[in-house]
Amino acid sequence: MSETMFGTEMWALWMLVLAVAVILPFWFIFPKAGYSKWLSLLMVIPLVNVILFYFLAFAKWPSLGNSNT
Repeated sequence: MSETMFGTEMWALWMLVLAVAVILPFWFIFPKAGYSKWLSLLMVIPLVNVILFYFLAFAKWPSLGNSNT
């Protein structure tokens, strides 16, 4: 029984580490682009992260003003 508990706890720990590894860079990227840093929390939701990634890549960034091409 304890072996199963250990495996479950390790799985949860790895998921937490991976979530932080994904959220942290976007926590700094979104404010530089002129968007709320809280949008980075959406990057751990499947399919939403892909849509948000494309939005970030192709949207006009408010922080650049009108100079964005």
